[in-house]
Amino acid sequence: MKAVVLAAGKGTRLRPLTDDKPKGMVEVDEKPILTHCFEQLVGLDADELIVVVGYKKEHIIDHYGDEFQGVPITYSHQREQKGLAHALLGVEEHIDDDFMLMLGDNIFDANLRDVVRRQREERADAAFLVEDVPWEEADRYGVCATNDYGEIVEVVEKPADPPSNLVMTGFYTFSPAIFPACDLVQPSNRGEYEISEAIDLLIRSGRTIDAIGIEGWRVDVGYPEDRDRAEELLAGEEALAADD
Repeated sequence: MKAVVLAAGKGTRLRPLTDDKPKGMVEVDEKPILTHCFEQLVGLDADELIVVVGYKKEHIIDHYGDEFQGVPITYSHQREQKGLAHALLGVEEHIDDDFMLMLGDNIFDANLRDVVRRQREERADAAFLVEDVPWEEADRYGVCATNDYGEIVEVVEKPADPPSNLVMTGFYTFSPAIFPACDLVQPSNRGEYEISEAIDLLIRSGRTIDAIGIEGWRVDVGYPEDRDRAEELLAGEEALAADD
C-alpha cells in the first residue's frame, strides 16, 4: 500500500522553529518530524512514500533524496497551501489503489496497523484513527459523529459548537474514491479546500467510513510546547524499552 505524507505547510505557529525550515524538518528527539512519520509508515509496509511538499521544499528533498530505508519517495509540489483536499488532488496521478494518509506534523505511538487492517478487509471505503479530546479543544480539529456500528456519519471542520469531542487524528486510509470527492469540494470560509468536506461527500454518496479508536498516543506538533510534550512521551517510551 502506498503512503501519502502531507508536508507542505509553513508551520507559522511553530515559529521561531520554522523560520529557516519547513514544519516537517523541526526536530523532535533529535530527528525531524518527517523521519518519525516515515519510520511509522515503513513499519506498516508502505511500498512507496508520496510526499507533498511546499514551503522550503528543498530542505526536505535534499535531506531524504529519493528513498527512505529502501522505500522509494515521490515528491508532489503544492504551490499554494489551499487545504488538505487540494493537497490530495495533487497526488491523484500516483494512486491507483487503497492508500495511507499521514499528516506530516504528527507523531504517533498508536495502533495504526488496526486502521490499515480495516481497510484491507474491504468492508470500508476509508478508515480513520480517532480520539476523544477535552471538549474545550475539539474546535481545533475535524470533529466526527458516529453511529452504533462505529461508522462515521458526519465530519465538521473546526466547528464553533462541536457536536462531539471525537476528532480525527492525522492518520487515515482511503480508497481512490476520495479523489472525485476532493474535486467537488468548494472553498470554505477559511478559503481552503477542506478534507472534512470531501469526507462528508463520501458519506452522503453512501460510502462507509470506519472510526478506529486510538490506543496509545499521538501529538499534533502545532506549537513549540507540543514538540516538548512529544519529546517527553518519546523519552518515556525509551525508558520503558531500556527497562525491558
